Amino acid sequence: MSGYPDKPGHRGVDTSVAAATDLTARAPSIRELVYNAVLGASHRGGLTTEEVCSILDLPYATVQPRTSELLAEDPPRIMDSGVRRPNHTGKQAIVWVVPLTG
Repeated sequence: MSGYPDKPGHRGVDTSVAAATDLTARAPSIRELVYNAVLGASHRGGLTTEEVCSILDLPYATVQPRTSELLAEDPPRIMDSGVRRPNHTGKQAIVWVVPLTG
């Protein structure tokens, strides 16, 4: 996964490599959209990945990898708040927030 988290990652499977390659040009701008959505909601308790999807009107498969990339940055630009909320299936989902700086 050369370049991760700055570039989309893959597991070496041909379909995963193709998807990562296809998204390479768009991933940084989508990552910024995801970051800004979480940043904007951090003072209200943050957002789950599904909530980010709803706000940005993007599919889960586009948003979830961007949360992983933001979390993998050094330093991480988002973090697990420790809070959980149910997703559409009723299962508990991580609520993401932007870490405090200073």
